[in-house]
Amino acid sequence: MSIRDEQKEQRRQLIIDKAIELFAKRGYADTKIGDIAKAADMSVGLMFHYFESKEKLFEELVRYGAQAADNTPREMNFENPLDYFEGFLKTLFRYAKEQPRIMYMFVIMGRIQSGEGIPGHILEIARSADQISQSAEIIEAGQQYGYFREGDPYLLAFTFWCGVQGVMEQLAVHPEMLENGMLPETDWIIDIIRGKKQ
Repeated sequence: MSIRDEQKEQRRQLIIDKAIELFAKRGYADTKIGDIAKAADMSVGLMFHYFESKEKLFEELVRYGAQAADNTPREMNFENPLDYFEGFLKTLFRYAKEQPRIMYMFVIMGRIQSGEGIPGHILEIARSADQISQSAEIIEAGQQYGYFREGDPYLLAFTFWCGVQGVMEQLAVHPEMLENGMLPETDWIIDIIRGKKQ
């Protein structure tokens, strides 16, 4: 890759990083393309060389978030179903320390579900990532072996993901907690779904 190509890729990544933060903090409707350009320290005209519109930029971010959510269970190796959730949380918290945009993506993907002011095709992309249903299948399979507590697998998965979503949103609001190493123990969240035998 040439130096020029590297610079273009760095600029593109800077736009994405600034856009993620602004969309998370202000929402889609209240974030203007000029705000993103200013945060990335470039002109609106230059930004249009990378993304033809705010909508296209937002669509790319949501597509990335949906694909990451959809592919995570398939990419993780685990010996038993409970290991999947434990491994996911440990990985998520490690990434949150290294890449704060992870927290902002949780905020964006959580807020987008309301559909308010979001173009329909982008909303469809966001809703295609159904971590709750995927997790419910894992929980249901593991309940018969005592890995997970008794109860409706979908509701257990729903409660687990609400806990994760809440933690990530609060870390986005209070980044100093990450800076000071103040993260909840993964076991506290896992205990939402953990069976008594474990």
